[in-house]
Amino acid sequence: MILKMPDSSRPLRFCMVTTFYPPYHFGGDATFVQALSESLVEAGHHVEVVHCVDTFRILSDRKPEEPPPHPKVKVHRLRSRLGFLSPLITQQTGRPGLKSGALRRILSQPFDVVNFHNISLVGGPAILGMSQAPINLYTLHEHWLVCPMHILWKNGTKACDGADCISCCLRSHRPPQVWRHTGLIQRSLRHVDMMLAPSEFTARVHREAGISAPMRVVQLFSRFSLPPDLPPFRPLTRPRFIFCGRMIPPKGIAELVEEFRQLPQYDLLVAGDGELRAQLERRAADCPNVRFLGWLSKRQLAETLTQCTALILPSLAPEAFPLMTLEAFACGTPAIVRVAGGSAESLQEYGAGFSYTNSAELKEALAQASSPGMREKLSTGALAAYQQYSPSRYVKDYLGIIHEIAQHKNISLV
Repeated sequence: MILKMPDSSRPLRFCMVTTFYPPYHFGGDATFVQALSESLVEAGHHVEVVHCVDTFRILSDRKPEEPPPHPKVKVHRLRSRLGFLSPLITQQTGRPGLKSGALRRILSQPFDVVNFHNISLVGGPAILGMSQAPINLYTLHEHWLVCPMHILWKNGTKACDGADCISCCLRSHRPPQVWRHTGLIQRSLRHVDMMLAPSEFTARVHREAGISAPMRVVQLFSRFSLPPDLPPFRPLTRPRFIFCGRMIPPKGIAELVEEFRQLPQYDLLVAGDGELRAQLERRAADCPNVRFLGWLSKRQLAETLTQCTALILPSLAPEAFPLMTLEAFACGTPAIVRVAGGSAESLQEYGAGFSYTNSAELKEALAQASSPGMREKLSTGALAAYQQYSPSRYVKDYLGIIHEIAQHKNISLV
């Protein structure tokens, strides 16, 4: 097998395997796979993506509008005539089940690199052994390998404070997964050459849980960009903060709305949707400083972020690496981030905002971010951070890791 590295002429053939892919998705793992795929094809490589539409349809009755596909990214959207049974079988067995035939046909192609992403309902751990590529990567977008709930959120009420997985699944209304106690994960990971962790926290969690596969920390990137005709930030008459994301308990949005009920001197915009939205809108009906925007288009999000004092990321569950902070940085908007897992790692080096761990520290961060001239100062750090977390940096590091693996496995390079 001859692989194209930065100094060679033949493009690499990549296959990205993931449960969700735009527009059939809910969060950052899918948008990152799309960003990586598009960055690679623009660098001259061939990329195909395979994902499961049935999983999205189980979790949402929303009919997504499909944007024009990237002309050079080939997407395989798996659908089963049995609908929800396909991902349910995978969830219960840890194997591709009804998707096995389609996956074998796709993965039998002569790919140079197969990069597994969120595989929870597209094939479970067993899919890792189906690749015939000489190099196999696994990107850890969440903590699914060590947590049946994916996000270290225990009993549906709090961040995990100790393994009690079967009880947690039952209390969270999820079917327990017996295969997690059979060694299937460790056996399947033998087929992976390198695991890519987006944060030091995520790498540490997996190592402490006994995951022994080779692992490298490679922080993610965002292709989010400002439309060129957007006006710049204008000084605000009142400090204005924004939450963007799914309104579900692990994201801490209920606690954040409650904080702002007691802080009428600040405005809070809430962008997104989710199971808590109706409840929170009722709760904040008497608070003119809290406003719900619903889902925003990319342009609307950029317009709104650009005119805010700061993004607030109040997650209670440990984050792997929140891409939303990078989208704010792209707009020159700093972030105020609750320390939860790897949530604040992108802030630390560039002075792009503030972190907090409790209510008192949040209030202090809001006051500091609202002080005269602070937004402009933090904006410089935010833009610097965004430039660091760039597609070109990631692709360079990514191809470099592939180069190392190829050398280690004695794969010839051109």
